[in-house]
Amino acid sequence: VLVLAVGVATMAGGTATAAIKTTIKQMFVILNDEELKTPGRAEERHQQLEKVIGNRIAYDEMAKRSLGPQWAQLNEEERQEFVRLYAQLLRDTYSSRFDRYSDEKVEFLQETLQGDYAEVRTRLTSSKFTLDVDYRMLQRAGDWRVYDIVVDGISLVHSYREQFAKIIRTYSYEELVTKLREKTGEIKPFAEASNP
Repeated sequence: VLVLAVGVATMAGGTATAAIKTTIKQMFVILNDEELKTPGRAEERHQQLEKVIGNRIAYDEMAKRSLGPQWAQLNEEERQEFVRLYAQLLRDTYSSRFDRYSDEKVEFLQETLQGDYAEVRTRLTSSKFTLDVDYRMLQRAGDWRVYDIVVDGISLVHSYREQFAKIIRTYSYEELVTKLREKTGEIKPFAEASNP
């Protein structure tokens, strides 16, 4: 589950918390834009959200940590392909979440800072649920970027690392890439492709 919490945010310069608040505020504007909610503009809405989120997430760092030891064995071209597939997998996941957005609000609880790394703890609430969402961030080129999201104690990176490691161990890295291509729609599964 990739949840970038949505709520009214105030800005306070320079901190990891301020960076997340800025992104959430931008998302809040898009998600509550009545014109963008019309069915004919769904793709435009997704693209705007992807741009805002993409400016905050370090997809390359997240992909590297999710893949684990296998990353060191890849050449630059393979790494670029994996990051691209991984980023699309995440986009597909959060796009479906945002389509169900309703009345979620966010509370900022605490920021922990250690050198160029920070963790921002938040709580996402709605009329139906409460979730603790922690953003693990690193400082890059003077800005804070998310490299992991922990939802109710479950790390997104750790979850993917376990899934990816199992596929690599059972089959191969090549099979993992094939599965990612299928999941992101870059290639169709055999049954689907042979039965149009």
